[in-house]
Amino acid sequence: MIPHKHVIRLIFGLKVRELRKQKGLSFAELSQASGLSVSYLNEIERGKKYPKADKILALSEALEVSYDNLVSLKLSKRLSPVADLLRSSFFQELPLEFFGLEPGQLLELIAGAPTKINAFISTLIEIARNYEMQQEQFYFAAVRSYQELNDSYFEDIEKAVADFSRAKGLDTLPCVPVDALERLLRDEYGYKLDGDLLTNIPELTGLRSLFNKKKRMLMINPSLSPTQRAFLLARELGFNELALKTRPLFTPGIQASSFEEALNNFKASYFAVALLVNQRHLIPDLEQLFARESWNTSLFTDLLQRYQASPEMLVQRLTNLLPRHFGIRNLFMLRFRHVPGDAGSPDEYFITKELHLARLHSPHANEINEHYCRRWASIRVLQDLRALQLGGGSTGNSGAAPGTSPGPLADFQRSTYVGSKEEYLILSLARPNAPSPGNISITLGLQVDDRLRKLVAVLNNDSIPLVTVNDTCERCPLNDCLERVAPPLVLEREARTAAMRKAVEGVLRG
Repeated sequence: MIPHKHVIRLIFGLKVRELRKQKGLSFAELSQASGLSVSYLNEIERGKKYPKADKILALSEALEVSYDNLVSLKLSKRLSPVADLLRSSFFQELPLEFFGLEPGQLLELIAGAPTKINAFISTLIEIARNYEMQQEQFYFAAVRSYQELNDSYFEDIEKAVADFSRAKGLDTLPCVPVDALERLLRDEYGYKLDGDLLTNIPELTGLRSLFNKKKRMLMINPSLSPTQRAFLLARELGFNELALKTRPLFTPGIQASSFEEALNNFKASYFAVALLVNQRHLIPDLEQLFARESWNTSLFTDLLQRYQASPEMLVQRLTNLLPRHFGIRNLFMLRFRHVPGDAGSPDEYFITKELHLARLHSPHANEINEHYCRRWASIRVLQDLRALQLGGGSTGNSGAAPGTSPGPLADFQRSTYVGSKEEYLILSLARPNAPSPGNISITLGLQVDDRLRKLVAVLNNDSIPLVTVNDTCERCPLNDCLERVAPPLVLEREARTAAMRKAVEGVLRG
């Protein structure tokens, strides 16, 4: 976030820059006229320095404007759009420092063509408004971009986790007992834990946790699984160990009041996953897994059991460790939510979280009400889980009795996209979305290249099925797809447009 005093410096620097150029003065000439050094003038114009009164007076005399005019926050007509942008919440909430940018760098770009740049940014804001993008979604998107820029690995948090685990004797076992987490919160940080209040208030039954700062009381929904409970407890340790003061008070976080809150929640969550899925144990397990020449789904559900981890925790940890320790950077992670339909509506699938390293991979979230390809393992594993819950028999992934709530299911495949040579190794895990209705799946996609083939032995045989997939049914040309749930309307519209253009060109040539 850019402080208000920084905005004042930026506006002052803009005015000095514009007046200097209007007078046709170089930095050296303005330096000679004002008595201020060239380097100091440069810092003023870039919004890094705000001079004291005597230096402002010297500048005003050199630029032949009044003192009051120079310190006024009012800009010329040409630059007034810049002032509006600087004062806007959009600019105020830009976390520039996390992307290696200085406000002055952005300011130089804006000041060069203020009307055009302001129109461009206004267009982006209008698009976001039309798609009902809320401010907190911008925060979450910025955090995700920050994560992607760092290859999803944060050395400082990893070190904090390693030091904490070693000091508390938690690093010798692959999973941390829930009672140890509870004891640490009580003894080290004076927490009180409550398991009843959320279920006693109807409006709060959908929350997983709520934290009362004054009473230092953490209320956890009793319907959560042990792994969900462990994550929430470990995240609280993260908030405290990393000294993160600005934080969300309830989970799931349906809103964030600032970028700092969204970022701190990410850091504490990263701490929790790193604590619960210790890399010193998982890395050797992954090396053994990659050396195997055949896979089955139990390999992944066994990993969940060994680390007492949720599917999302395990896949999230893989996105941390694969780039750093195995050199696998072309990967993506998706979280799908399945909302079962009723007699009058079909099942719906939404991407609610995504991470893309190296570049934007397919598939990715869309807000255009199209139907995601049902050939993905991400959706197939959700369909299998739903069938088990409805008593549709076993899929081979779970021993749960029909009609009961089975544990996590796993599925994997090799995927190649229609009209593309790109191939991905896909791992998907699904679980009930308690206490909310429906189910979720977490998918890890690894782009298959020479490096991955050398690392993962199973890719050198045909034991994993290769499935041709696409992004959405509306954009898919496959005619014999049994899984299709919508006609290729987008392709048909594009074909009609192409035919019309061809006819127009024919008429014009004639």
